Amino acid sequence: MEIPPRSPDGSEKSPQGKELVPSNTESTLCMSSRSESVWTSASRSKWDIYHKPVIVVSVGAATFLFGTVITSLSCFLTKNKNVYKMSGPAFLSLGLMLLVCGLVWIPIIRKKQKQRQKSQFLQSLKSFFFSR
Repeated sequence: MEIPPRSPDGSEKSPQGKELVPSNTESTLCMSSRSESVWTSASRSKWDIYHKPVIVVSVGAATFLFGTVITSLSCFLTKNKNVYKMSGPAFLSLGLMLLVCGLVWIPIIRKKQKQRQKSQFLQSLKSFFFSR
């Protein structure tokens, strides 16, 4: 059985290759921001980098303030006092949790940005010295 010669540009396909149907499925894992940030070297704006933690901090602060208002209503209003006493601390704790998570997320992103810059610098040095 003889294998047909292939052209250097790969334009000729084998008969078996013509029968195969290309798959259109893509993994969502490969589409994550982590895989994109490793392979793309285009600079991004500060908003593109920090928009998620800023949104989390904003929502956390708003929820915390809402919980503060609801809790203080239990002191002033006598109608539905038990509802305010139960839901106020829940909103306080949820808002505080989101606020702290967002505030911790920002230094983590900064550290990753510094590591990425160092990595790109080392890759450029390696490619400079080993390409000769």
